[in-house]
Amino acid sequence: MRTMPRGRYSLHDPHDHTPLGEEHFHCAPGPSGWRYVSQLTGPDGDHRGSVDLAIDELGRPIRMEVNAASWQVRGAAIDGVTWVRTDPTGTEATEGNIAAPGFTGTSPAFLIATSRLLRLTPGAPATRVRLLALTDPVLAPRTVDQAWALLAREEHPTDSGPLLVDEYRVSALDTGEVHTIHIAGDVVLSAPGIELEHLETPPSAFEEQ
Repeated sequence: MRTMPRGRYSLHDPHDHTPLGEEHFHCAPGPSGWRYVSQLTGPDGDHRGSVDLAIDELGRPIRMEVNAASWQVRGAAIDGVTWVRTDPTGTEATEGNIAAPGFTGTSPAFLIATSRLLRLTPGAPATRVRLLALTDPVLAPRTVDQAWALLAREEHPTDSGPLLVDEYRVSALDTGEVHTIHIAGDVVLSAPGIELEHLETPPSAFEEQ
């Protein structure tokens, strides 16, 4: 029987550490891939958005819906990635498409999805990837180029058994910024602007294809 990790991330500005709120999530692998659903709250506790991301067994986005500040973006992997962004009034929608394999944004869900997409080997050279970023606060779409490298995969003992933790180095190719991300299964342990505050069940391990 598979567990369904459920927990809470705290979010903050990665540069000045201003608190941005929390992301309450649950996620689980399934027969066709992996799904992540979350609700976001601001520092005052008010609801400020949601994320619903489903990827296939290769890490490609089957369905994505992100809501923030009354804006909504829905997208999927169609001829690269295709998306529709709807304004707060709902009267206009803009469509877009780029030759990229996936999306990214402030949610930890996108880090898990990208790591599944790349399937990196510890110690191998960095892999370059182009992604469609949904930037805060109004989910403005922007193309970004990153380089991902899996530096190490280490086993850590826990009360529920050994936990494999992957340490990634992610470089933004436009600014040169370099960040470290720690991922265990389908849960982000730490990343720029993200801290795992609570986890009810252990992370799920992906079955390698």
